[in-house]
Amino acid sequence: MKKRVTLTFPQRTVHMPVTYRLAKDFNVAANIIRAQVAPNQVGKLLVELSGDIDELEAAVEWMRSQEIGVSQMSGEIVIDESLCVDCGLCTGVCPTEALTLDPDTWRLQFLRSRCVVCEQCIPACPVQAISANL
Repeated sequence: MKKRVTLTFPQRTVHMPVTYRLAKDFNVAANIIRAQVAPNQVGKLLVELSGDIDELEAAVEWMRSQEIGVSQMSGEIVIDESLCVDCGLCTGVCPTEALTLDPDTWRLQFLRSRCVVCEQCIPACPVQAISANL
């Protein structure tokens, strides 16, 4: 099972090796999609956790016991086709290649199944045709 979550680390837990503990103690893989972590500051990670459902739940409970905020991402990226000019700028920042340009028509294609809602495409769009429906 996979679960996409945002982890918020208080200052005192930023140095904790969380992804190592998830793998070693809970057999949960953590694919880091986006990270904003700096010493002595609040840190945020957008991660996709993969593993057995019971192990995922145990891992989430452990993180919460360590005072790490865990919030599940359930939103999706929305593209307003009436605004989109098919410039392709969003395709360059999409880490999963959910956004591509059709080589025949040069129209933007969005493969929702590949999207991890990292939101990197939103600020890349010059006409603000991309938004997150959270």
